[in-house]
Amino acid sequence: MLQRYRAKSHGSRVAVLSLSLLLVLLTLAILSAGLGQFPVPPQEILAAIARKLHLLGGGPGDADGTLWNVRFPRLVMAALVGAALGLSGAVMQAVFGNPLAEPAVIGVSAGSAVGASAMIVFGGASVGLFGQPLAAFLAGLITTILVYLLSRANGKASVLTLVLTGISINALASAGIAFMVFLADTQSREQIVFWQMGSLNGSTWEAVLSILPPIALGMVLSLLLSSRLDVLALGERAAGHVGLSVEWVRMLAIVAVALMTSGAVAHAGIIGFVGLIVPHLMRITVGPSAKALLPLSMLGGALMVSLADLAARTMIPFADLPIGIFTALVGAPIFFLLLRRTLKKSGAL
Repeated sequence: MLQRYRAKSHGSRVAVLSLSLLLVLLTLAILSAGLGQFPVPPQEILAAIARKLHLLGGGPGDADGTLWNVRFPRLVMAALVGAALGLSGAVMQAVFGNPLAEPAVIGVSAGSAVGASAMIVFGGASVGLFGQPLAAFLAGLITTILVYLLSRANGKASVLTLVLTGISINALASAGIAFMVFLADTQSREQIVFWQMGSLNGSTWEAVLSILPPIALGMVLSLLLSSRLDVLALGERAAGHVGLSVEWVRMLAIVAVALMTSGAVAHAGIIGFVGLIVPHLMRITVGPSAKALLPLSMLGGALMVSLADLAARTMIPFADLPIGIFTALVGAPIFFLLLRRTLKKSGAL
């Protein structure tokens, strides 16, 4: 009876938190759509949406062009990229059994960036709308598999090995990106350099469409694996005893992470620490169960990137700062504290 009550209470807490995050995200979207060089009041934003859905008569308003061609695509891109990064971090932490696993920290984002940079330099426009996301996915998948194989020791990925592997992969990827910058023309070079810092500037509906398939596929695959990731948390031996194919689950999870990370990196560039901070905060709130943690990490990631993008657009007038500045300012100190605490628990510090 007590166990049933606790499960019901936990489910209620997850539902309340999910609804709260969703409401905050929608409120932030309306607020963000109205802020900028051309302020738009909330009632005009709602009216523009109603006119698009044919719920309101009359011709287009003065702000409709700005909202639908500039701000709404950027808002959708921010939510999509944030959800992908938050969920990727939660899945990676479950796969590695390590709270420090995150696409940017262990080099997966940088690996995807090498593929996207190569496509920018060597004529990605010639392969169509999906060329850059496809190149980022292939490079991200290779990087993720490398990290997984290189960080394993005695059947598991230790904290120290994971961090050192991430440092090595990031250094190698940075060298690859630097080589691409050297080969690029002036326009491509500027695009790569600014894009490395993370930015949603220039988001369009076409860009959203190009990254939606890999991110959506990765999200669906991750959520379908949530119950198996909970079993995997028991340990490889225990999971195998109950009939779980551990390596198969891990490979599917790795593919899902590569799909989501590559989609996010392909347009937004490298936005670090989202996949580290958000799952950690959600885990403190609702516990380690993947069934609750994964969807909450999606919402939390979308909210974090949307907040960072709002700050990037509005903090300095007539300037569009890189999002990576804001996520790094918050994420780097948290990563340092988590690393020290984890190393102390493992006896390495």
